[in-house]
Amino acid sequence: MTENDNEVVEVVDDDEAVVSESPVDVDTATEADADIETDESNQTTPTASDAAGDETATQTGEESADAEPDDELEGPTFDEDVMPDEEADLLIPVEDYLSAGVHIGTQQKTSDMERFIHRVRDDGLYVLDVSQTDSRIRTAANFLANYNPDQMLVTSSRQYGRFPAEKFADAVGARARTGRFIPGTLTNPDYAGYIEPDVVVVTDPIGDAQAVKEAITVGIPVIAMCDSNNQTSNTDLVVPTNNKGRRALSVVYWLLANETLDRRGADSLYALDEFEAEIWTREDIIDTADMFIWVYIMDELCVSGNWIRVFL
Repeated sequence: MTENDNEVVEVVDDDEAVVSESPVDVDTATEADADIETDESNQTTPTASDAAGDETATQTGEESADAEPDDELEGPTFDEDVMPDEEADLLIPVEDYLSAGVHIGTQQKTSDMERFIHRVRDDGLYVLDVSQTDSRIRTAANFLANYNPDQMLVTSSRQYGRFPAEKFADAVGARARTGRFIPGTLTNPDYAGYIEPDVVVVTDPIGDAQAVKEAITVGIPVIAMCDSNNQTSNTDLVVPTNNKGRRALSVVYWLLANETLDRRGADSLYALDEFEAEIWTREDIIDTADMFIWVYIMDELCVSGNWIRVFL
């Protein structure tokens, strides 16, 4: 296990360690406001030429109004300035990364993560370099493919990371610990849930700080999904990504699982929708609540013996 202060060790195909670097969205919007003041005392009687000019202006305004719907029909567009090399060879189209929000960082950055930041937007959000995210996913897959599946551990205390982390573990045969990480899981042999993995994948070094701490203690390498505000001093391999978004984490874990399986020579791969947690609508929540209430009522009636009265 290596401890890096501000450098991130990257494992490549030939097992050599390499340190990668790179640095920064500028959403531009300009508004022009013109205040026109008229002096009623200096108004003059309109002439024929003035009327003609007004008519021409009205026609021009109508034409521009007719042209506006054409722009609206073009649909939503993405800010594609998310990496230095627009021709970079990515695992998936850059639009898929953008639609999932993988590139969206926070309004804070650390010196550790500066190398992975492409630019900063006008609203203060830092934009992560998608090409480095893509490259680090490949590197992490190369690294994980060298381990026995049952010796890999993935953790996620973040709610949105739990389902994709568990799906990743199921796909590659690893073990998962989601939700609260019980202290002693990696360090206390007397604990019933004690395990001894050879590598740990964490969804967020902040939320999964206990897992990172214990991995460092016992000398287990750590692969971490890191946002712009993360410290990486206790991380061996950084995968720069939005680690707070549901879709972003689904995409990253999906790619990591498929790339790991590909390097193992697996025949079957997974689809993205298999890594996306089902979103409950308000109606689903109400229906489920109604069901539990009904079950509770029936259970109480059965226990008290009053259910007979209901049917008599």
